[in-house]
Amino acid sequence: MSGFNHTPVMLSECIEGLDIKPHGTYFDLTAGGAGHSAEIAKRLTTGRLIAIDRDPDAVAEATSRLAPYSQAQVIHSNYCDTGEIAKTLGIDSVDGFLLDLGVSSFQLDNAHRGFSYNNDGPLDMRMSKDGISAEELLATLSADKLTSILRRYGQERFARQIAQAVIKKRSTTPIKTTAELAEIVAGAVPAKFRREKNPCKRAFMAIRIAINRELEVIEPTLDTIFGLLSPGGRIAVITFHGIEDKIVKHRLDSFCKGCTCPSSSPVCICGKIPQAAWISKRAIKPSDRELAANRRSESAKLRIIKRM
Repeated sequence: MSGFNHTPVMLSECIEGLDIKPHGTYFDLTAGGAGHSAEIAKRLTTGRLIAIDRDPDAVAEATSRLAPYSQAQVIHSNYCDTGEIAKTLGIDSVDGFLLDLGVSSFQLDNAHRGFSYNNDGPLDMRMSKDGISAEELLATLSADKLTSILRRYGQERFARQIAQAVIKKRSTTPIKTTAELAEIVAGAVPAKFRREKNPCKRAFMAIRIAINRELEVIEPTLDTIFGLLSPGGRIAVITFHGIEDKIVKHRLDSFCKGCTCPSSSPVCICGKIPQAAWISKRAIKPSDRELAANRRSESAKLRIIKRM
């Protein structure tokens, strides 16, 4: 076992929302510690579960935890490759997809992974442990590019000041640890705003999103999995911040919309009909009980659609 620890968010709501059939085919596209996956697998008889994760630590944990279930298969890959994975496995019809877009508790709490401003460790932030690290990214970005990342992905109001502070610091000393970055960010934010909340949250989130290309693969992935979804099949997506949720909501809603003619048009000429329906028009949020037990679930939103 890898020691991977992650509390599955809105577990019962996800399982209920997926409406699991014992003979169905399901994909957990972000297996993590296999909390959701295990609950899906134990409800299958002749069905099939494909659990995917890009993090090798998560893959090790999911493989161990799902070992008792012959219905389950764990694959080390990025969820944006779901189409190719399904093709390789000979799967052309899927009854349900689950996509949990949050960073795991294990990743946040493990200092060596470099995700958290609360734990000092190497400035890494790579979910897959491959590719350019946060240290390498911050060593090469221009002030304009870093400002853009902080504004776009973190909605950081002091993006320019933080970017300039990073450039100034790295001109004399390489930035190698999360504690060093946290100190730079805090120093660039006016004292008034440092007192209101941790000034590092938005900056660390923005850099993590950029490193892992988190936002740019959401829409194409949703398009791919919707194309694989069988009639009556469901897609459940958990988001954790506004930008991410906006992308998911807009794309899922596009599958549920029918006529797109202007409101001024007396009759429909586009001929479009809804391909899916919302299970709940409003986002599902964690219960008070869950919030009390897991404060990290506070910003989570669950959206579910059903293919017509």
